[in-house]
Amino acid sequence: MNKYPMPKIICAFLVFCWLVPAQAHNPLPETVDQVRPGVVAVGVYNPLGSPRQEFRGTGFVVGNGHQVITNHHVLPKKLSDKHKEVIAVFSGRGNKVRVHEARVLAKDLSNDLALLYISNPLPALQLAKPGSVREGEQIAFTGFPLGMVLGLYPVTHQGIISAIIPLAQPQISSKAITPDMLRSMRASSMTLQLDATAYPGNSGSAVYLRSSGKVVGVLNSVWVKENKESVMQKPSGISYAIPVRHVHELLKKAGR
Repeated sequence: MNKYPMPKIICAFLVFCWLVPAQAHNPLPETVDQVRPGVVAVGVYNPLGSPRQEFRGTGFVVGNGHQVITNHHVLPKKLSDKHKEVIAVFSGRGNKVRVHEARVLAKDLSNDLALLYISNPLPALQLAKPGSVREGEQIAFTGFPLGMVLGLYPVTHQGIISAIIPLAQPQISSKAITPDMLRSMRASSMTLQLDATAYPGNSGSAVYLRSSGKVVGVLNSVWVKENKESVMQKPSGISYAIPVRHVHELLKKAGR
């Protein structure tokens, strides 16, 4: 006779599965390890300054490893020739910082995107197909939320795609519509609303799927909030991202 009846074996198996730590079913740590080498800081390098580097935002490597995507507003409006300032991409971690002089390959001002070129290649992130992301999907983004305050230590936040909505919000009065809002409405721009908290230094971060690391958008906390939340207080835990299709279009525009 079977010493352990089948129902008891099944119950014991179910209890074991219930007790297995959630971490065993969580792909995020592996995904972060996969994505992190392609996440960079973007800013200015000044060989005569103190400090020599200024982190202004985040970016991520795409294509063959020589291209970096970031927000256009992250780039400096003016560089000092006198002080030999250059746009720079910073890779590495902690005190082990590598400086990569960068130049602008292409811009998309309407979507606040910029494509940079660096001579030494870095690991590239994989882009998702345009329009493949769905509401409710679990996402994460890794970047440098407080820039120079924390140094080159990437921080990861997670959440979900809360909604895919028009960029410009209807206004009570036509007087409240700014030129940026008007351009956005004419272009029928859509944005990804995220249930996750971001900070100014996160601008330019890749928003990627937790399950695969594929990039579905570019975090644009500052520029988008100026459009969507100009008539209300900034809510906590809500951020916005530019859909990845605009990254594909920018790469195509640059012939990459």
